[in-house]
Amino acid sequence: MKKNKTSRSTKRPESDGGAVRIQKYLAQVGIASRRAVEEMVLLGQIEVNGQPITKLPCFVTPGEDEIVVEGRRIGKRRRAEEKVYFLLNKPRNVVCTSRDPQGRRTAIDFLPPIRQRVYTVGRLDADSTGLILLTNDGELTQHLTHPSGEVPKTYIVAVDGSVEEEQLNRLKRGVYLDGKRTAGAGVKIEHRGPGKTLLRITLREGRNREIRRMLVRLGHQVRRLKRVAIGPITDKGLGVGQVRSLSPKEVGELRKTGQGGTRG
Repeated sequence: MKKNKTSRSTKRPESDGGAVRIQKYLAQVGIASRRAVEEMVLLGQIEVNGQPITKLPCFVTPGEDEIVVEGRRIGKRRRAEEKVYFLLNKPRNVVCTSRDPQGRRTAIDFLPPIRQRVYTVGRLDADSTGLILLTNDGELTQHLTHPSGEVPKTYIVAVDGSVEEEQLNRLKRGVYLDGKRTAGAGVKIEHRGPGKTLLRITLREGRNREIRRMLVRLGHQVRRLKRVAIGPITDKGLGVGQVRSLSPKEVGELRKTGQGGTRG
């Protein structure tokens, strides 16, 4: 009987009987971001009605299907956790995954003791520093990370060599990566010195290592990259390695940032 229920839940459309995609549901109840849930499914870390789920799409019916995430049962009548929001100024060699096989420190390690399970909103690679949000609010995470949200993120980037005007214009127009042009960036030269240029770059999309890859295409190696703003939230007053809670006003501002605010 359980097997049949699981089989139906992996195939039925969202419009049928209240079934929703598992990544959407688990994000809504604060388990993990949609992207993180997708990764857990592919790793076999989620069960529905006693059966491991290892591929997508997977649909579940809240209040009917029983879901187990990494051994933790998500009850049929589970109450949503209180939402929490933290801002970390990430140091170098800190990763934005929940675990690291190499034993490096993770962004979550910087948080004070909390009962909620939180996750990072997007990622910065280990060599990059700066602002990273951590929360259990799946809908806000979706708004801030989905390309259609167009939430601006600003970076200070040090590169080798002198970045010329034509190269700045190419960054503003968009650079082809993997056969597709980037959305274009806001770019300003902060400082130009012997053998080095300091740039302020603002993006409204979030491809993997996008800034580093764009600049390499233009012949410039990135030496330092720091995220200094996410929408209206800046790193002012937050030292490297420090973390603080976001105020309700700041959370509200993030929801309104971009093209459409938070999607329901």
